[in-house]
Amino acid sequence: MSNQNSSVMPGDVENLRRRSMAESENCLDPEQHPRFPRQKSQTDWFRVGPQHPELGAVETPSPDASNHHFCHYTPKCFLTVHRGGHGASARSTPSRGVRLTPSRYGEEGWHEGTSKTTIRAENEVEAHREANNYKFGFRKWKMNVTERPIEDQSEIIKELHSDLSIVKPRDGSMVSFGNIFYVILFGWWMSLIYFLICPLMFLTIFGAPYGKLCFRMACYFIWPFGKSVEKPSAVRRCIIKPPKCDVIPEERDSEESKDVAPLLVSSPIPVEIPVPEPPARKTSKHWCRFSTYVWLLLGYPVLGVFHCLACVLSWLLVFTIPVAKMNARTLTTVLLMAPEDVHVHKVEKTQECENRVILCCYQAFNVYYYKYTVQGINIFALNLLPLVLFTLVNGYTDHDHTYVSAETKFATAITSIIPLSYYIGMGIASISAQSNFAVGAVVNATFGSITEMTFYISALLQGVRAGTKCYEEIVKAALTGTLLGCILFIPGICMIIGGIRHREQRFNSRSAGVSSALLFISIGGVFAPTLFSKIFGNLVCESCTNIPGNGSVPFVCKDCHYDMSQTDPHLILSQIEPLVYTISLLLPAAYLIGLIFTLKTHSHIYDIHISDGQGGHAHGHHVVHWSRWRALAVLIVATILMAACADLCTQNIEPMLMQSTVSQYFIGVTVLAMVPELPEIVNGIQFALQNNISLSLEVGSCIAVQVCMIQIPLLILFNAFYDVGFLLVFNDIHLWASIFSVILVNYIFMDGKCDYFQGTALVVVYLILLALYFFAPTPRSC
Repeated sequence: MSNQNSSVMPGDVENLRRRSMAESENCLDPEQHPRFPRQKSQTDWFRVGPQHPELGAVETPSPDASNHHFCHYTPKCFLTVHRGGHGASARSTPSRGVRLTPSRYGEEGWHEGTSKTTIRAENEVEAHREANNYKFGFRKWKMNVTERPIEDQSEIIKELHSDLSIVKPRDGSMVSFGNIFYVILFGWWMSLIYFLICPLMFLTIFGAPYGKLCFRMACYFIWPFGKSVEKPSAVRRCIIKPPKCDVIPEERDSEESKDVAPLLVSSPIPVEIPVPEPPARKTSKHWCRFSTYVWLLLGYPVLGVFHCLACVLSWLLVFTIPVAKMNARTLTTVLLMAPEDVHVHKVEKTQECENRVILCCYQAFNVYYYKYTVQGINIFALNLLPLVLFTLVNGYTDHDHTYVSAETKFATAITSIIPLSYYIGMGIASISAQSNFAVGAVVNATFGSITEMTFYISALLQGVRAGTKCYEEIVKAALTGTLLGCILFIPGICMIIGGIRHREQRFNSRSAGVSSALLFISIGGVFAPTLFSKIFGNLVCESCTNIPGNGSVPFVCKDCHYDMSQTDPHLILSQIEPLVYTISLLLPAAYLIGLIFTLKTHSHIYDIHISDGQGGHAHGHHVVHWSRWRALAVLIVATILMAACADLCTQNIEPMLMQSTVSQYFIGVTVLAMVPELPEIVNGIQFALQNNISLSLEVGSCIAVQVCMIQIPLLILFNAFYDVGFLLVFNDIHLWASIFSVILVNYIFMDGKCDYFQGTALVVVYLILLALYFFAPTPRSC
């Protein structure tokens, strides 16, 4: 496609404007609130080569198509994905004033006239991370690896990171569920503490000013909403925002419009507002008073303990982080000021500008705090770190279960795997986004399956120490549970959540077909020794009954199965083991062929090329959360901690296996298989919510393929060097559940589109299989 074919004629601008009024709400990123940023130059665009068209969101209109779209913002950088041949690369320059929009249901990306699809990326590193998400063999990560400037964030994100020092014009009542919840959980006892310390300070006589301060703060903390803590001499500075303006290009000839500026630009007009000069700061003398040291000795330590307690509790609850910020600001600033400088005022509803004060809080509860990050780390992963430390200290010191039971240790150990999996994923994404393809591939291959491998190996070693085959059955159940969860549950739950929001979602059936073919190869290879043992093994029956001489009574045998322990040892050594080793070589070879197919010979299916509008390498300003060395250090530490937690899991799972009324199959298929995959499930749901169902499906397929083609061959290799008795022969329930799941998911993926009903079908089938495992009898080796 030539350059002329990828531009929009000036005469179509008015049609584009009218068309966008109905769809502009769909093109806005909730993380990118400003509607009219400045116009970007060509060097601010990232253009990405041939790729399947469901990359996510924004589409470049084709001149041959009848419908053209534009939206009201231009991101800093774009990943442009071309739909074309092997090496086709169409360069396009967006017309001035014309912007891009996504289709409502992603349908335009599948029309033959569509030339390319674009998705937003803030800088080169984020563009590289997005590109890695579409490369075969790479695990899919949602988290950003670079820090976005706070001024470019949406109002919601700005509110999350505010320090509660701005008084904003606000309408409506302050009475809400979250604020009432604050009074019940925090407010009444915080106010009571202040009321109790108040007379104590008056009794000291010298601390009377601080007694008055305690009374004011007691009244403040019982209901702090709509009140401000400030100095009486503080100068109120108004923060006035300039009006927002649209960019209206002049409709002239294309040659003349190159050097003509827009009629109205969106840059703010400088307005000079006279602000009185603040008085010169005077050195506070309250540190020289005797009353200050009485306060620091009697009042401040007690309040410090309770403020720290409220801060920790509200921080751990996540959604009440504003309460934590309020307590932290009070402890570090307000209570260390001179008491006469602390004044509490009620915020006036008639004010029209924003003022800076010491402390002002409007709400104690915000549901959007699940997005809150510290140095790029999600708040939930950060809050679970103390649990990891508690698990390790308690697990390796309390050997006799004096303080904590074995079941509790197992629960804390398996939960500790969740944040460690998140840190490993973020470390992989950070290194891959800042490195070339070879380094990223090595890091993904090395650490991508480390979570599951540490548990499998630890369980097999524990089985050898305990002298039982039960742990081997648990590992096989966990392997099967991971397959079923990745094939059925992850795609199903993503289809349901994404389908409710976007009605119908489309994905590239060609790329999904590659993963489906690999899944068939994987299942066929993994369960080939099981079928071989059923054909040539010995059928063993137990509890057989027969009455001699009575032909009317049938000969009844119960519990018939193929027992490999009773099979001819020569058969195992000469035929089954060589078959297992052969398959362990063929499966990685098939995975390698898949890499060559998708990344080299047929790169137009997955490959992404990053360049600027002129074809050169694009650069953008960015601040990386984690450097390569820091990410590598986090990977190593998290891997060591992961191995320790996996060891504690296997050490403390024995009471559950021996005394639990639930089938051991169910424990392996659910808890041990799906808990480490929770970060992956969250990633898939986030992709689905962004109308990028293709990546949601690839999340599960990628894990399932890696389990069969990488993790199982590695277990066989480990067993070859250190015999732990792991033989690749599965129970019948694992065999038929896996085969049925693969056939079902391939049938649903054939048409290249999905909705919430198809997702419901997958989840219901998954729950049926879980019920089958729940009521299954205990394995014979357990």
